[in-house]
Amino acid sequence: MSPAPPVPVVMIFAGNDPSGGAGIQADIETVASMGCHAAPVITTLTVQDTHDVIALVPLDADLVIAQARAVLADMPVAAIKIGLLGSPAIAEALVELLEEHRHIPVILDPVLAAGGGHDFDGDTLATAIRELLPLTTVLTPNSVEARRLAPEADTLDACAMALLACDADYVLITGTHEHTPRVINKLYGNHRLLETYTWERLPHSYHGSGCTLASAIAGLVAQGQEPLSAIHQAQEYTWEALRAGYAVGGGQLVPNRMFWADDETPDLD
Repeated sequence: MSPAPPVPVVMIFAGNDPSGGAGIQADIETVASMGCHAAPVITTLTVQDTHDVIALVPLDADLVIAQARAVLADMPVAAIKIGLLGSPAIAEALVELLEEHRHIPVILDPVLAAGGGHDFDGDTLATAIRELLPLTTVLTPNSVEARRLAPEADTLDACAMALLACDADYVLITGTHEHTPRVINKLYGNHRLLETYTWERLPHSYHGSGCTLASAIAGLVAQGQEPLSAIHQAQEYTWEALRAGYAVGGGQLVPNRMFWADDETPDLD
């Protein structure tokens, strides 16, 4: 394998969103914003807009893994970000691949449904995604996804404990779907609650916010940051991207992941 390049490589497993709001384009924009090179592996083709997903066609699992193997043989991948997988078969194949590359940190956004409500075969896919948790560095479910991944739990804290028991290193449960005046995100690790983050609740809904957060964590980890630092800074970046979001369609707003290019935007450092 060649020596590490000056720009860290982040491999991304995600679906293609033709609206450009979520999925692989959201991931690429975010990873680039973190100063990294994106290596995108397409898992699924979708028909969707800013309202909802209309149709979804997962690729053959062998083709997904072949894309990844070609890059892993050629580039020193510094982090892996996983988004929409689309089918249990892809999730199962990915377990085998990650087992071979345990040294690479994995950021997993367990996408089970679209922001507009379209379900991606959630219960079956959730079962397959749980097999990835022992290989996961940071898991980033929203509260709805956390409850589906840990259906036996009766509180979000219990969901987090159940997911940690599956051997994920860290679990960050985001609270945008909860009916609270402010958004409360909670980070768990080492069998306990580590930190609570509180953010101003913005007035809109956004297409691709979960992709943005997980990809930002992956990019920062690829840059050499420890997960705790990366998780905090990625939330700041995501909140600013949402605050600067814009409407390009008739549905959800799209996060402005290049907000930092605006000279009037204050530096986050």
